Amino acid sequence: MVTKSLGNPYDGDTDLRHGTACTCSRCATKSTQVHQASDAADEPSSEELMARAVESAVVRSIFGHSELSRRSFATMLGSSTLAAAIASVFPMHEAKAAIADTLGKPEKSKLKVGFVPITCATPIIMGKPLGFYEKYGLDVDVIKTAGWAVARDKSLNKEYDASHMLTPMPLAITVGAGSTATPFLMPAVENINGQAIVLHNDHKDKNDPKMWKGFKFGVPFEYSMHNFLLRYYVAEAGLDPDQDIQIRVVPPPEMVANLRAGNLDGYLSPDPFNQRAVWEKVGFIHVLTKEIWDGHPCCAFACSKEFADTLPNTYGNLLKALVDGTQYASKKENRKEISAAIAPANYLNQPVPVIEQVLTGRYADGLGNVKDVPDRIDFDPFPWHSMGVWILTQMKRWGYIKGDIDYKAIAEQVYLTSDCGKIMKDLGMTVPDKTYESYTIMGKVFDPNDADAYAKSFKIGRAT
Repeated sequence: MVTKSLGNPYDGDTDLRHGTACTCSRCATKSTQVHQASDAADEPSSEELMARAVESAVVRSIFGHSELSRRSFATMLGSSTLAAAIASVFPMHEAKAAIADTLGKPEKSKLKVGFVPITCATPIIMGKPLGFYEKYGLDVDVIKTAGWAVARDKSLNKEYDASHMLTPMPLAITVGAGSTATPFLMPAVENINGQAIVLHNDHKDKNDPKMWKGFKFGVPFEYSMHNFLLRYYVAEAGLDPDQDIQIRVVPPPEMVANLRAGNLDGYLSPDPFNQRAVWEKVGFIHVLTKEIWDGHPCCAFACSKEFADTLPNTYGNLLKALVDGTQYASKKENRKEISAAIAPANYLNQPVPVIEQVLTGRYADGLGNVKDVPDRIDFDPFPWHSMGVWILTQMKRWGYIKGDIDYKAIAEQVYLTSDCGKIMKDLGMTVPDKTYESYTIMGKVFDPNDADAYAKSFKIGRAT
């Protein structure tokens, strides 16, 4: 089993980072290292693994996740003394018991989870090679999917147990926009930021969106942050996205080829295809979407309400695996390891340097500059209700949904902040004490308490 940080956290000779002193079966070799028992008969149970995970998380947190500090202190004090000292101030036994009570054994362990091959899917993809699913008793096939319509349809047809989706998709599916209305849930966001507007190299003299009249743009799906952010951006420049430009749905893996062929003048796409356009000297990065709305959501983990209701333990363990993975991906020091893990053909099928430029934020922009933007993409699982409300206002603004809308009721039905918050708390993460907040997007303030007025406030739009 490939897991992280499940060695003895009180032992100064144990490396919890899979470094040179690690003795796990993944790192040990038969000829040169002393093994921890790795025969099948000696494999720890899922309960033992969970207990180890709790101890490891607590001890690592105490030392600020500094492996050097933990090992130095443990060596100086001794493992037994360190364990006793921590137990005297932290109820370790109660914490392990509480988590064991919370998570039951999955009713169904073998699952199919779809993903579209983009860096936004990092927590879902890396859960397989880095062992996060196995850690929670799940055997997950992560299945590469051509595009979002396929992901939606396979989820609705129950070919997938759950799927990587764009954050507007569960809202759209639930209200019946673009498909038959089916209750869907989004208990966790995967990534924030992580997109960009790319233009063809022929347009280096047109870096002002006011000059884009007549341009053909690609987005990966109608019900996507890409579509809504592109519309928002060009409308702020005075262009009507339905009249002054063309917006076409193009699967992300086909973006670069269409740009090269001249079928598109640009696109607002997920990575790594923005960086891939630069890598192939076809296009340049006009703007990162974090410059439009810093901290905006993009992709998420979603499933049907039926899946969550009929298989609650499976759902809970899957959610925990993904939130745990999202937390791991949020740490900058893990990004190069993750880049290598998700690069292979069965996942992103991209050169590792391309993925590293996205995940680390040190990248070439195609205009001769090398930039450092550490939060070009970031990972935060909390599904803010206010994010859902904003998305619904844009669906209303552009005519994807009509009539009176109870924005908050829909957002709260689909975006499960309570489920995510509980898992985050179990994992020692900080949980927001509210589920709504205001955003300022290109200078305009969004107040989730006045959503309908906001949707109708724009000079360019279709809301009535």
